[in-house]
Amino acid sequence: MPSLPSLGGLRGRTPGRASAPIPVPLSAYVVDCGVYVDGRRLPGRWSHTDAVEEVRKRGEGFVWIGLHEPDEEQIQGVAETFGLHELAVEDAVHAHQRPKLERYDNTLFMVLKTVRYVQNASPDTANEIVESGEIMVFLGRDFVVTVRHGNHSGLAAVRRELESDADKLHVGPAAVLYSIADHVVDNYLEVTARIEDDIDQVETLVFAPRSRVSADQIYLMKREVLELRRAVMPLAVPLRRLAEGYTPLIPEQVRSYFRDVDDHLTEVSERVTNFDELLTTLVDATLAKITLQQNSDMRKITSWAAIISVPTMVVGVYGMNFDFMPELHWKYGYPLVITVILVACLTLYRIFRRNRWL
Repeated sequence: MPSLPSLGGLRGRTPGRASAPIPVPLSAYVVDCGVYVDGRRLPGRWSHTDAVEEVRKRGEGFVWIGLHEPDEEQIQGVAETFGLHELAVEDAVHAHQRPKLERYDNTLFMVLKTVRYVQNASPDTANEIVESGEIMVFLGRDFVVTVRHGNHSGLAAVRRELESDADKLHVGPAAVLYSIADHVVDNYLEVTARIEDDIDQVETLVFAPRSRVSADQIYLMKREVLELRRAVMPLAVPLRRLAEGYTPLIPEQVRSYFRDVDDHLTEVSERVTNFDELLTTLVDATLAKITLQQNSDMRKITSWAAIISVPTMVVGVYGMNFDFMPELHWKYGYPLVITVILVACLTLYRIFRRNRWL
């Protein structure tokens, strides 16, 4: 018999009301927070409030704080400290945004879609090829706030690379935004190269003799390429705007780097477009191959049915039990009928073989 809860355990609870959720500190969502002055990272551990106070007290440098999937309550403190717009904050929390670039007063808000290639044993048995995530970047005069969604969209390597290049970091927050965009687009190039290998394998299987490739699998690849297309194509306009001086937060010396990223993105876009067209061709080829195989099977079935109909017809005639059938009492009647059946069947078989129906 289960034990009843003690009265002590019920004290202080309001009947019918759920207990309040345990608050999670902001530090649980902070991946890293650094203060950068003259291209160098200042030593020590910083909270976002202490970091921005240090930078503004010095009158130089900037803060870079990275968050991973924060909720509305936790990001609110960061938004108040850096003066982030509430609409941009809402987009950063809920994610599932298309790539875009927006300007709110003195703050720039950019959304980038990240992608990761999912390794599979074979492309014709894969259930998923591309996994997507998001990176939101808030850019101000003296701060960068990055909000990541997805486990594969880490920026630790980007941060390490920047910290090893003081000249680039000395440029300021715009260099961080460029490095993130360059990192994301480089991943696009890597993913498209892996997908190209998969499509080449599927293409080989489709046109190989006696191979069977399901059209459903090619449709799956087409769907994954469409997901990649949704990440790549909308990013072209934001990158072009940054390269053309959309905001004074991006200095002239950084704009040329964004042009280079835009060139790489154009290459990715062309690849993705080619993938989509090639997969459409492969779908048509697969359906045509299936139709051809069905026609071939139908010809074989028809040929064997025609051959079998000869003995069926003869046996049906002699199975009608007529009283006056002279050949029934003829000594060579049975061997002759069998011979006629075999000759007729063999003749039909040779005709069908010559016409490649069998």
